[in-house]
Amino acid sequence: MSTVVDRIRSKFHKLDPSTQSNYTDFKVRSTTLELNVLFGEKRITGNVQYDLTNKTNTDKLVLDTSALEIKQVKVGGEPVNFQLDPAKPVLGSALKIPVPQSSAIIVEVSFETTEKCTAIQFIKGDTGPYVFSQCQAIHARSLFPCFDTPAVKSPYKFIGKSPAKVTMSGRPRSSDVANVYVFDQPIPIPSYLVSITSGNLCKAPIGPRSDVYSEPTNIKQCQWEFEKDMENYIQIAEALVFDYEWERFDSLVLPSSFPYGGMEIPNMTQLTPTLICGDRTQTTVMAHELAHSWSGNLVTNCSWEHFWLNEGWTVYLERRILGAIAAKEAKARGKSDNEAKAYGEQARQLDMISGWNSLVETCSTFDPQFTKLVIDLEGKDPDDSFSRIPYEKGFFFLYHLETKLGGVEQFDPFIKHYFKKFRYQSLDTAQFVDTLYEFYTPLGKKDILDSIDWDKQLFTSGAPDEPKLDTTLASEVYKYGGKWVEYIKKGEGDFSNIPFSDADTESFSGEQSMLFLEYLSENFKTLKVPVDLIRKLPQVYPRYASSQNGEILSVWNDILISNGNYTAEDEIVNAFAAWLGHTGRMKYARPGYLLLKNGVSSEYAIAQFKKHEAFYHPICKTMIEKDLGLN
Repeated sequence: MSTVVDRIRSKFHKLDPSTQSNYTDFKVRSTTLELNVLFGEKRITGNVQYDLTNKTNTDKLVLDTSALEIKQVKVGGEPVNFQLDPAKPVLGSALKIPVPQSSAIIVEVSFETTEKCTAIQFIKGDTGPYVFSQCQAIHARSLFPCFDTPAVKSPYKFIGKSPAKVTMSGRPRSSDVANVYVFDQPIPIPSYLVSITSGNLCKAPIGPRSDVYSEPTNIKQCQWEFEKDMENYIQIAEALVFDYEWERFDSLVLPSSFPYGGMEIPNMTQLTPTLICGDRTQTTVMAHELAHSWSGNLVTNCSWEHFWLNEGWTVYLERRILGAIAAKEAKARGKSDNEAKAYGEQARQLDMISGWNSLVETCSTFDPQFTKLVIDLEGKDPDDSFSRIPYEKGFFFLYHLETKLGGVEQFDPFIKHYFKKFRYQSLDTAQFVDTLYEFYTPLGKKDILDSIDWDKQLFTSGAPDEPKLDTTLASEVYKYGGKWVEYIKKGEGDFSNIPFSDADTESFSGEQSMLFLEYLSENFKTLKVPVDLIRKLPQVYPRYASSQNGEILSVWNDILISNGNYTAEDEIVNAFAAWLGHTGRMKYARPGYLLLKNGVSSEYAIAQFKKHEAFYHPICKTMIEKDLGLN
């Protein structure tokens, strides 16, 4: 066992290559972070205080910064001279502070953000000025000086000052001072989970320990979207892992420039407004962010090279939650316990099929060095490595373990053991494998673990071996999609009487509809479908054509624009471009602009991006510029 783990450990960096801080020299006992929002100047001023233990008696503290203006540094309450090094690509400027070689140190840094801050975006909200932050992966250093590595976790006290309501990464506490908001986070968290949002926010209940926040114009829609299943999600997750430790699970629906589907901010999960589509089909994102309360927030990858430990585990827990919800709904429809349990597993497997398709596509199109489970980020921007790989390849690695070790009945006890062992800590992949051996060897399963090709699973580019999945719920989709393939292969001339309609798919669940559209997208590209047929699809499926669900809208337009020989003058193209111009979620925006580039023209895609670039969050803007060759 030690040989296996040692070999795995030898294949990745011992220290996080994405930080310049000397984080191994210190233990952070606590952090106090005060942020003052200045809407008129579009900047944030602040002060951070670290209560440190100097573990190695070093005489220097090194913190990460990026595009920050450092005003003053105090050590033990006294001002000291500091050094801010020239900025390095990706890593930013190291802030070097002389410290005494004593064990206990208090360090304070006063700072302010600049216009080059990549963590925050000031916008005009629906009902007033608005600002929000997004610190993952290494953008916290542009908001405040920090150990910007997930290897370091600290309890926090947060103080937010603003003329508008503030939310931060903790539990709200009373404040007697106007425009001052105080939050406590007793559970240690890493820098990338630090957050501040300020704007005209209101809230509505979506469960006994959950509220949803948004601007007043959207609050009722947000409440309806999430209130049906929120508490069910929490109770299922608690049964799978252990009790929810963060007191409340509240969420905040952000403006449309938010670059992610969700961000697992403790006590105030951030969500994209693309989830509010009026059909509850995207509440799976809420299940995903809830699962992060255990995988990522309590138990954290020690560097972004091991990001799969956050996201693979989270997708695994998310799919278990959704399978349990499906089983519960089947039971409510009168199914027996065994039938309901079987249906829940079929629903989980249906989602896995979509995940597998996404994984295969990503492996075939993404930079091979970043299709490994454990990656090398030396000299690289972690943002460039982000894709579906850590989510889906991480999930299927865990599913492979679940299958080999005897199914969910044998794997579930390990889930509880793993999360209890590492809660409040950060870990690497070798520690994960070591824990597998620790848990399963006494149960007589060491030979099973020894039979796993760890190098192939962890360090090889591309898709893993395809798993055997239950296609019960997918077969209906494939059967119907196969009729389309047969129809196209026959060639029906002018396609004046297309034998398909919306009525054919009315019984499909949201997941089945997505699988169907993905099936058409994949097969239409290989079948070379006549343009005349493509252009009639909106008449065949008006329900899909008019959908405001981003998942459907994005793949639907991929089918049309990739195969329809549309030009910049066509209404469909311009309607999609207009939607992209108000959609900051990178899952849609990045492939959307590539679709315009490849399906219409590079000039058109660039012109549309230039028209809307001020709308996008700095992270999203930078990535689209790279995609379009503009950087």
